[in-house]
Amino acid sequence: MSIESLVQRARHICEHNGARFTSIREKVFRLLAQTQSGVGAYELLEQLKQTEPAAKPATIYRALDFLTEQGFIHKIESSNAFLLCHHFEHHHPAQLLICQQCGHVEELHSKLLQQEFASLAHAEGFVIQQQTIEARGLCRRCVGAKPSESLHKLNQCD
Repeated sequence: MSIESLVQRARHICEHNGARFTSIREKVFRLLAQTQSGVGAYELLEQLKQTEPAAKPATIYRALDFLTEQGFIHKIESSNAFLLCHHFEHHHPAQLLICQQCGHVEELHSKLLQQEFASLAHAEGFVIQQQTIEARGLCRRCVGAKPSESLHKLNQCD
C-alpha cells in the first residue's frame, strides 16, 4: 500500500474521530511509513529536523502519543521504538516478529493467540488493557541469506 493511501486513510479516521491530523503529525506518520523496522523517537526527531529545524523532543513525543492513541502505530517495548500499523482502522492487540539481524518487523494478527492469552489472563484475574507480544529471531530474508551464520547468531545469547 502506498504512503499516500495510508495518509488518506489516517486523515479520514482523524476526521471521523474529531482529531486533528496536523502537519507535524502527518510528517511523523510519513517517516514511520517509510520503514519496515522500528524507529526510535530521537532517530525520528533527526529526520523531522530536516524539514522542521525547530522540532524538539517534545514535538516528537506529542506526535507519537497522538499516533498511538489513534491506533496508527505500535510501540515496540523491548527496543523503545515505534512501528506504523497498516491495519489501523480498528484498535487491536499487536503480535510482532522482530528480526535481530536486519531490524525488520512483521505484524501478525492471530485471533486464536489473542483469545488464548486473554483467557489465561482472565483465569489469573487479570484484565488486559493493552497487548503487544514480541518475538525476536531472524526473518525469512536473513535466514535465507546465510543459514549457518544466521542460525549461529540466533543461538547466541545477548
